[in-house]
Amino acid sequence: MSPKTHIFVTGATALFNSLGVTAVVGTNSDFDVLISLASEADVVLSCANVNDINAARAVLLGLKKRYEQTKTVPIFIHTSGTGVLIDNAVGNYATDKIYSDLDVPIIESLLETQPHRDVDLEVIAADKQGYVRTYVILPSTIYGIANTLLVSLGVQNPYSIQIPDLIKAGLDRKQGGVIGKGLNLWSSIHIDDVATLYISVFDAAMKGQNETGHGSEGYYFGENGEYRMGEISEVLAKLLYEMKRGESPEPTVFTDEEVQKYFGGPSLMGTNSRARAERAKLIGWNPVHTIDSLWASLKPEIETIVKRQNA
Repeated sequence: MSPKTHIFVTGATALFNSLGVTAVVGTNSDFDVLISLASEADVVLSCANVNDINAARAVLLGLKKRYEQTKTVPIFIHTSGTGVLIDNAVGNYATDKIYSDLDVPIIESLLETQPHRDVDLEVIAADKQGYVRTYVILPSTIYGIANTLLVSLGVQNPYSIQIPDLIKAGLDRKQGGVIGKGLNLWSSIHIDDVATLYISVFDAAMKGQNETGHGSEGYYFGENGEYRMGEISEVLAKLLYEMKRGESPEPTVFTDEEVQKYFGGPSLMGTNSRARAERAKLIGWNPVHTIDSLWASLKPEIETIVKRQNA
């Protein structure tokens, strides 16, 4: 690496200019731009779209050019997610299957048809070719509301997706809802711990190729505890009822039509995804938020969404 490390982050906004960061306005479809910027970077952090394989290929092509020009192996930190582990439970059962990010064979056995998997495989294959070192970060359910300087400056999204979507659905139907029997299990991670996971992987990667696993041994799960999805639904339904936003303190089952309306079809929230961040913690990542933080976050999430809807 050069004395000054050139980092290219996808998924940022033009507002980063206010922080002295050079922002380039474009989209994941601007392949020539992605190739060009990646070819100039020592490190790429991909945070824009975990499922865009063509954008990933463009970035990798740029990194390959970088290697050919400098004979130095660049670093690619790619964002995926533990959605890659899901099953078809539809909320009706819990699974005993738990994935560790140290268990490479079981991860390698995942079908290419799993969410995110085709892009993950493309990234891993590039590492095997030797022109780039790749690290794949897989957060689980992200919860909590970020409260950072970047949020105050308007350059960071402070919200996640899964739990807010469940809240918005409950508010719209005026009743907390659950998918199936709500027996399925998911791992979870606080939004602030996601940030420190990226820092931990970045620091380890910058120390050299032997500091931590990369390529097929470079999966890093983001989790610190797990929950039963039905319990989330139960707590949300009770909170909505207490706030006079729900008709009953008990969640009712989402109909097929509601699942399509609120979640765009079969939802991750009806699946099992159980992960253990063993590799991530071996490199020194130390998440500080436990599952208790998840439960404490639910009421503020509702209050924030209501406030935004009323603004």
